[in-house]
Formats: sequence, C-alpha cells, structure tokens
Amino acid sequence: MPLIHRMAVVGVGLIGGSLARVLREKNGVEEIVGIGRTEKNLRKAVELGVIDSYCQDPREGVKGADLVFLATPVCSITRIVADIAPFLSPGCIVTDGGSVKGMIVSACESLMPEGTFFVGAHPIAGTEKSGVDASFSTLYSDKRCIITPTPETDKDALEKVVNMWTVAGSQVVLMDAEKHDRIVAAISHLPHMVAYSLVNAVGGYDRYDENILKYSAGGFRDFTRIASSDPVMWRDIALLNRDAILETMDLYIECFSQLRALVEKEDGPGLEDFFARSKQSRDAII
Repeated sequence: MPLIHRMAVVGVGLIGGSLARVLREKNGVEEIVGIGRTEKNLRKAVELGVIDSYCQDPREGVKGADLVFLATPVCSITRIVADIAPFLSPGCIVTDGGSVKGMIVSACESLMPEGTFFVGAHPIAGTEKSGVDASFSTLYSDKRCIITPTPETDKDALEKVVNMWTVAGSQVVLMDAEKHDRIVAAISHLPHMVAYSLVNAVGGYDRYDENILKYSAGGFRDFTRIASSDPVMWRDIALLNRDAILETMDLYIECFSQLRALVEKEDGPGLEDFFARSKQSRDAII
C-alpha cells in the first residue's frame, strides 16, 4: 500500500519534480497533483509523467491531499501555508523543502488548523538547473535530508515525512531548526554568496577593455557553477537566513584577510601551511 494516497506538489521544478518522480518509481504515492503559476511547465510535467494532473490555484489543488509538499522560494512558503490552510483535509501533513527552517517552521506551525500538521524538512541536494525538465528520480539518492521537528510536532506526521524521504533514498537526520540554519549557512549559503561575488568581481575587472570571463577554464567554471542558480531563490534565502549568513560571511572575510596578509608579506611557509590545512580538511570530506 502506498505511503501517500494523494500528494499535492506546490512548485513542480527540480526539487518538487524530483521528489514526485522517485515516489512514483518506488510506488510511494498513488496520485500526484502539481500546483504552480506557469501552465506551460505544469503541462510539461504531465507529459513527462511527473504528475497526474495540475491546478494553478493552490487552494483548489490541495483539496483531498493527505500530504502537501512545498517546493517554492523560501520567502513564499509561509504565505502559501496561510493561503491553503483553510482548504486542507483533516489529517493532512504539510511539509517543505526550503533551506531555511527557523522562521518558516515557527510561522507555519501556528497557521495549521486543528487536526492538520506541519513538518519542516530540507533535502540537501540540488543542481544549478531549474524547471521540471531538470528533475530526475535519483536526485536525493544517498543525500542527507534534515528534518526539523519541534516539541509541537505530531509524532505520526513526523514518522510519515521521515518515511517519505527514506523511500526517496535520503539519509534522514533530525535536527533543531536553529542549528540547521547555522550549519547550512556555512556549508551551502556562504559558498553561493562567494560564487556570486567572485563572478561579479572578475566580470567587473576593468584593467583591460574586454570581458576576461571568456578566458575562464575548468577551475573557475567548476568553482562558480552554483552562481548559475536561481537568483530569486537565493535572494529569498539571503533575506530569510540573514543573521546566520552574515555570521559566516564575517568568518570568511576574516579568513580571507589572513590569506591576503600572507600573500602581501610573501610568507611562503605561512601560505603553504594555510593551503595544506585547507587541503587536509577538504580531502577528509571526500
């Protein structure tokens, strides 16, 4: 018997589409309704077999669903929950895939009608691409999914969301929302801020009367791949996880200043030690 009878996916792109694909492949869901603003993308999702049907009105689309998955920019999640809350069926679970948890979980829990439940989640997986065409069923395979229950989280709802991500192939970790936001700010949000800044810095380098980005090779392209990510999504993340991101940016600036000082002083041993410590840490995670 499938884990989910009727699932509504709000935002049928890379994240929402990939979850729909893998749950369908693993027989974890009977019916999937896609919800979004762009009808062309929704029609494509039906053609690809990612969803069974679609609806552009979230309030209509969530009716009869026993689980709603929100895969939209983080700043929109609370607004969507407030909009759909009166139309949720008794026992419905609402969960999300946003990479910021603290403010979202707190706000959404308070919006849920009696007998319905919110469970915050964040699958740590993705690419720089977007849209349902970019989705694929193995996106979450062997990737971590952090779920952020609170003392108010319903145990049965939590178990169902954990099981859903386990079916999707994820390694599920339960974590406090504040801890999640600070960890993800360091391992995901900061690298995106650095990549965007590096592309803008090099692209704005005006010593020569040409765009020197055309000379970029593998190293630069690999390092800055994530700067091709959706600007709207990252605008929202920067706004919603502001304090944690600022903390990690300050830490990065301090570290980068140390490296600059070593270069300026022509400190060969210091530079080698700096690079060696970084290499050791990087090698340890792969």
